[in-house]
Amino acid sequence: MPNILVGEVKAGSKIIKDVITPLGGTLFTKGKILLPRDLDILQAFLIGQVEIEGDQGEASSDGAKTTAKQASPKAGAIINESMLAKTNSPLHDEYDKMLTLIKNSYRSVTAASLPIFELRSQLETLIGYLKDYHVLKFTPRTLKYEDYNYHNAVLSALTSYKIAQWCGYPQKDWMQIAFAGLLHDIGNAKVDSSLLQKPESLNNSEIEEVRRHTTYGYQLLRNVTAINEGVRLAALQHHEKIDGSGYPLKLDGSQIHFYAKVVAVADIFHAMTLERAYRRAQSPYLVLEQILTESFGKLDPVIVQTFIQKSTDLFNGTRIKLSDGRHGEIIFTDRANPTRPMVKIEETIVNLMLERELYIQEIIA
Repeated sequence: MPNILVGEVKAGSKIIKDVITPLGGTLFTKGKILLPRDLDILQAFLIGQVEIEGDQGEASSDGAKTTAKQASPKAGAIINESMLAKTNSPLHDEYDKMLTLIKNSYRSVTAASLPIFELRSQLETLIGYLKDYHVLKFTPRTLKYEDYNYHNAVLSALTSYKIAQWCGYPQKDWMQIAFAGLLHDIGNAKVDSSLLQKPESLNNSEIEEVRRHTTYGYQLLRNVTAINEGVRLAALQHHEKIDGSGYPLKLDGSQIHFYAKVVAVADIFHAMTLERAYRRAQSPYLVLEQILTESFGKLDPVIVQTFIQKSTDLFNGTRIKLSDGRHGEIIFTDRANPTRPMVKIEETIVNLMLERELYIQEIIA
């Protein structure tokens, strides 16, 4: 059938040729059934015409049935995601148990050995609910800035496990990488807590003491069984940088264990999105953009790119809150700019790639 003007296309129509944006990206692929919101997307991208299967009147009638079938699972998914956003899930139950266990471990590690087998058992139970964990969506039940280290540990464990999967590392390393995330900051147990909670800037000697948590961590883990050397090196090396500008040993990229490279990304993300004594929690989308900037010469670029692409892989219709307080839903994500999707707010479409002063503050469901 000849091309149809976008203004004349009806919901339920089936596209028979890929729709390409003016910049050369694929907006919709051949075979897609157009939903009502898709018509807004076509207009927002200034698409003039599309090729539609068969007579449009018939296509709309038949397509409406198909659309209903397709929309139903998506609607169900929205309900499920919304339920997961609440804090009454088994994932939250096991998270809280892990949080209590790691908190007790921090408090006792300088006087007694780590309860490593208990930690492993609870970590395995928690990982069992990983399918319900979304890096950008998950929020613990209670967040107190004085518990930052413990939340960072558990969240870094979950995120490091995810990254290991996404990057295609051998399965035998997944649990050990989760351990690396869980224990990477264990050396903070030997650092004066007043320095870790200090709201003012640290002086040079205080900075040096805080930085020693990396060597303290390696020392505390040196004789612990049930973890491998990669876990110990992650505690030592997670603040090293690819260009050799990190600490404590100023190693370059080839000298840094890949566990430490994974944990570094997870640690930075959660450090910036959790409330701290000296800083408010930041938008996860802004943090991803900062991590992307940081990746040039600092973090492993493959791990960073994979983390950003996978964590922002949300379905259209995901409800969000913008930085100006308005609520809307994601209607299209350009994979070349995954942190700046198009958002529909009532009858207005906001293109975050163009409106750079705005950003997604929070994912609601």
